[in-house]
Amino acid sequence: MNPTTIRPASRHYALGIARTTLVIIGCVLLAACSVLGNNTRDRATVYDLDPRVEADPSWPQVDWQLSLAKVNATRVGDSLRIAVRPTPNELQIYKGASWARIPTDMLEGAILRTLEDSGRIAAVARQGSGMSAEYRLMLELRRFESDYAGPDMPPTVVIEVNAKLLHIASQRVVESRTFLQKAPTASTSIEQVVQAFDQALHAVTGEIVGWVLAVGKAETQAL
Repeated sequence: MNPTTIRPASRHYALGIARTTLVIIGCVLLAACSVLGNNTRDRATVYDLDPRVEADPSWPQVDWQLSLAKVNATRVGDSLRIAVRPTPNELQIYKGASWARIPTDMLEGAILRTLEDSGRIAAVARQGSGMSAEYRLMLELRRFESDYAGPDMPPTVVIEVNAKLLHIASQRVVESRTFLQKAPTASTSIEQVVQAFDQALHAVTGEIVGWVLAVGKAETQAL
């Protein structure tokens, strides 16, 4: 069979079909974007946690430098959505409310700021900053949620963090500890829940910072 030759008239016809097809596809995509746009215009109240933790008199003074590794967490728990657990095996989110930053960023920022403002450590910076450090703090955020103990009871905010202090030169974990803080809420309102999150983050930040300074000081003296 000989190849079919497309005459000029056939080319114009084919181009016309192509243009029509593109116009139809463009209209469909535009309609889809309009639908998505309506969904994204739903307003939500955005909350941010920025606890200011004052230095405890019992925190020791240290002359070494600390690098703070990026906090790890499960993908489900590290979200801008505010997590709530109505039953032990069910995880939901609060409608109409979200975090301004993901929980790992809020935890990392709180600990970094508390160490810097405490005046008890030579220097602290995020890992990758280029600063030379003797120790590295590695954190895993395991829980950052509000839990219901019963259907007629207000929730309790739970923050659980595992911390490891690493001696960088020897690559040895000096100590590992899990911190757990719970803060009850006065009601089921999202405002009360966020306030409880702030209290729990404040408490767990102070615990972790005090632990890092004490453990690092003891390790340095033992070397």
